[in-house]
Amino acid sequence: MTALGIDLGSRRIKMIAFQDKNILWFKSFDTIPFYKQYSGIHEGKLTIDFSAAGVDIEFQEKAIPVVATGYGRNNIDLENARVIPEIQAHCKGAEFQTGLTTFTLLDMGGQDTKVARVENGLLVDFIMNDKCAASSGRYLESMAAVLDVSLEELSRHASNPIPLNATCGIFGESELIGKIIEGHPLEHLCAGVNNALLKRVLPMLRPFDKDTLIVTGGVAKNGALICLLETSTQARIVVPPHPQFNGAIGCAAQAR
Repeated sequence: MTALGIDLGSRRIKMIAFQDKNILWFKSFDTIPFYKQYSGIHEGKLTIDFSAAGVDIEFQEKAIPVVATGYGRNNIDLENARVIPEIQAHCKGAEFQTGLTTFTLLDMGGQDTKVARVENGLLVDFIMNDKCAASSGRYLESMAAVLDVSLEELSRHASNPIPLNATCGIFGESELIGKIIEGHPLEHLCAGVNNALLKRVLPMLRPFDKDTLIVTGGVAKNGALICLLETSTQARIVVPPHPQFNGAIGCAAQAR
């Protein structure tokens, strides 16, 4: 059976199609251009022109199950789809990708961060920080722009971090500019950015068991942060094969 999962993210729209348990394809789009070019509102529901978006899937009498989640899920009702909470989608995606049923999930998206505890396949607790982007991928994007480096370069450095103490992403840019003027090495500045993000995430993890920590979202591709997490939590860190598609994978698994 073919199933489609859609994660309507704040920065990216992610789609994935399953055939039985096999992944057929991934698709990823910038959020705002996607809405402008391929979507509309019909009778109060969000509609997507899948053909125009190059999505190779046929909706024959609504026979193909579609499940969606993501940023804006509370006020966006996708036509011909079942909409589920982000936490449910991401926990299901983590379980599907890793085969684990007991773990703590750290999902770091473009504009929010979520922590959830799953035991024997059941969600038992979660918290979410969606009030400030300073603990999300957007913070890394902003700091990389200030340093004039790629996210890949930023993610290589964890040693000798320069202290960065601003708790706001905007003020953090000003603080980082000040450190640049002081003449600190680029590697130490990059490490400082990664360490600053770690300091914002650790309090969210404190209430949860840290036996196995599954890290998802685009930030999971930041190798320096993964190393810092492992050192700070002493947890077994698991990054699934497709961390940035985890929400869409969870939706597709639910659709199946």
